[in-house]
Amino acid sequence: MKLRHARAIAVFGIAVLALTGARGSGGGCDNNSSGSSSGSGGSGSHSDSDSSSSSGGVSVPGGGGSADKAARDVTIDKCAYDAATKKLTAKITIKNDGSLDYDYSVTMKFTGSGAVPATAVKTGIAVTAGSSASAELATPYPGTGDGSEYTKCEVTRAARL
Repeated sequence: MKLRHARAIAVFGIAVLALTGARGSGGGCDNNSSGSSSGSGGSGSHSDSDSSSSSGGVSVPGGGGSADKAARDVTIDKCAYDAATKKLTAKITIKNDGSLDYDYSVTMKFTGSGAVPATAVKTGIAVTAGSSASAELATPYPGTGDGSEYTKCEVTRAARL
């Protein structure tokens, strides 16, 4: 085989490898591979029958998207009604196992038996790479009672900004 044939085969092989390798690793010109972290988060929840006590952390499950990865980083530590401030509160911990620093945005939904759903949003929760940060989400209590009808906290959206 002549040297020019060997070069042609090598160039062809490299071209095929480059094209199939780029497609398999998420490269290419597809507009859907933009790396954006927007979208809906996981649907994990925390239920607390005694709204004044803290339970162990409940991790938020997620799927494969970047927003789902952010939702998996969130753990709900406590879900309660704060009588002093008349607010529904959720204490969370965000664990960033990645190699980059992120600011997180979390949306929490408060629900319960006969309760009007209430939502709290917190953005700009800074978590450095390889560490954790705690945050509290709060929203005004929409009822007139003692808050006992709100028994569940649920992360409806989480994103890395």
